[in-house]
Amino acid sequence: MDPLLSAEQAVLGAILLDPGQLAHLRWLAPEHFERPVHQALFASLRILRDNAHPALTEDSVPLSWITDAVAEASHHVRGLTEVYAHSLVQSCPRPEHAPVYGRMVLEGAIHRTIAQHAIRLHQVARADAVRGDVEGALHQADVLAGVLRDLSERWGTEARPEHLDSSPRPAAPAPAEGVLDDERFLLAVLIEQPNAMDAVVGWVRPSDFAATAHGQLYRCLGALHHRGEPIDRLTVLWEAQRRGLLADGTFTRDQITSLADGIAAGDADWLGHRVIRSSITRTAATSARAVRAAAEDEALSPGRLINHALHALGPLDDVRARWHASNRSAIPPPAMEAQEPPAEQVHAALARSSPREAWPSAPNRARLATTPPTTHVGHSR
Repeated sequence: MDPLLSAEQAVLGAILLDPGQLAHLRWLAPEHFERPVHQALFASLRILRDNAHPALTEDSVPLSWITDAVAEASHHVRGLTEVYAHSLVQSCPRPEHAPVYGRMVLEGAIHRTIAQHAIRLHQVARADAVRGDVEGALHQADVLAGVLRDLSERWGTEARPEHLDSSPRPAAPAPAEGVLDDERFLLAVLIEQPNAMDAVVGWVRPSDFAATAHGQLYRCLGALHHRGEPIDRLTVLWEAQRRGLLADGTFTRDQITSLADGIAAGDADWLGHRVIRSSITRTAATSARAVRAAAEDEALSPGRLINHALHALGPLDDVRARWHASNRSAIPPPAMEAQEPPAEQVHAALARSSPREAWPSAPNRARLATTPPTTHVGHSR
């Protein structure tokens, strides 16, 4: 049987056997369960708790705890029976291990949720590439980053970008139609028009070009501009030769000297914006593929998965910053106020680090919620 399905059944069975276990699972939410019937049943158990069901105060668990939970859940899902609820009770090895079973459910939810949002980011980025837009991809990237921060709090770990050596970055997707033409036009304008580099050198990078050869030629232009040397067909040809672009076949002499043939005029700033818009959508799609690949690795712990996903979004943040700079848009810095760890993060970390210890009383829980889990975060990965 699927271990994740068994974990979902076990945590529900534990709560049905011992309603007090809900106090140890405040960081677990109904949407963390994969099966809809399990989502509905867990939500109904929380509703009964909030309504002060008698089972929470009685010494023995009354049968009404199960029947009322099934009745409440049946308002939101079909097919749930009391027979299935009793089978959940039988599937729970030890009710007191509910926090560990809940951690298993949360771990599966983290992988599943990150994969779903990565797929959505990839789809939106490819759609934006066709439309020549970037707002959808940037918004979806922000959604994914927010999801990662929320999951890190629930898991009880610090969200920080981390590269995994075992996870190579996927190749960039094929550029949309017309992108390579835009890149050639931009290079031609930069070669033919004096001072054109001044318009784009501050925010267009060689990595923004879909064609590696175009990026290398742009690097030649940037080197000439940086040294204060004139830019024309001959100086660019000389710089390309010095960098080995002619010897390795990246370009031929004729390709460089004829690059601007037929271009009477063009605006470097406008073409630069088209190039960097394409760079944003390609980078977003590449980041999404990297995040999805990591999320589908079941051997990767949630803490490392979250941090790797944040790292995979880093290149997109860089292109976004230069995009805003090109539009002269102020980017408000994120608020980084010092604050105590959220109580839910403390509960999650304690549930993982001390599964066999008795849950502290209410006064002690209040103290724990205001004490940073300095000795437990290390176990979250």
